[in-house]
Amino acid sequence: MELTYHQLIKENGIARITLNRPKHNVLNMDMMQELTSVLADLNKDADLKCVVIAAQGSSWCAGVEVLDHKPDLAPDMIRIFDALLRQIHALAVPSIAAVGGACLGGGMEVAIACDMVVAARSAVFGQPEIKLGFLPPYAAVRLPHLVGPSRAIEICTTGRRYSAEAMQQMGVVCDVFDDDAFEEGWTTLTKEIQHASPLILRLNKKAVNQHVAIPFDDAMDSVNNMFLNQLMKTEDTLEGIKSFEEKRRPEWKNR
Repeated sequence: MELTYHQLIKENGIARITLNRPKHNVLNMDMMQELTSVLADLNKDADLKCVVIAAQGSSWCAGVEVLDHKPDLAPDMIRIFDALLRQIHALAVPSIAAVGGACLGGGMEVAIACDMVVAARSAVFGQPEIKLGFLPPYAAVRLPHLVGPSRAIEICTTGRRYSAEAMQQMGVVCDVFDDDAFEEGWTTLTKEIQHASPLILRLNKKAVNQHVAIPFDDAMDSVNNMFLNQLMKTEDTLEGIKSFEEKRRPEWKNR
C-alpha cells in the first residue's frame, strides 16, 4: 500500500503513525480509509505493544474535510469516518494520541478515540462543528464518558477552544508536556509500555474495557475469572513471578 497521507515507523513493538497531509492534516475520505487499513494491519501483529498517532505540521488534525459534509457525500463520509473510529477502538493494544498544535472537530474525535491523549502545552482542542451547523457524532457519544454530560454539551454547543491544561483538568488529556520536551515525554510513556509482555498488555486493556459499563459485582466476578482462568494460565505471568524471585528482567514469550 502506497503511503500517501501518513508515515509509519514500527520499532521494538511500538508503531508510530505520523499524519502527513499538509497543511493542517485535514481528513479526507481517502486519508481516513488509508489510516483504517494501516490500523487493521497493525492489529494483526501479535508482537505489537502500542500504537502512537502523531502528526507533522502546525496542526495535529484540524478536522474532516468540510466539503465532504455535503448531502450527496455525507453518507459515505460518515461510513468511512465511523470505520476509522471503530478500528481505533478495535486495537487490542494501548493507543496514544500525541497531540501538538490544533486538534479540532473530527481531529479531536480521532484523538479521544485513542486510549490515552498526551499533549504539547501549546495544543488546542475543540469541537467547532456547531459554528458550521453540524454536530460531532462520535464526540456526542464518547465525551460524556470522559467529561460527563454537562461538559460534553458545553464542548459541543459552544464550539469553544480549550487549552491542553483545560483538557487535562477535565480528564481528556493524561499528560501535558512543554513543547520542547513533548516528543521526549510521550516517548518515555511508550518505553514504559514497551517493557511489558504484548499478551499481558492486551489482557490489561481488555480487563478495563470489558468491564466499564457492567454492574460492580458482575464486573468483579468477570475480571477475577479473567485473572484466574486466562492470566494465570499464560507463560508470561509465570515468567513474571519467576523473574521477580530470581531478581532479573523477565524474558517474555508472548504466550
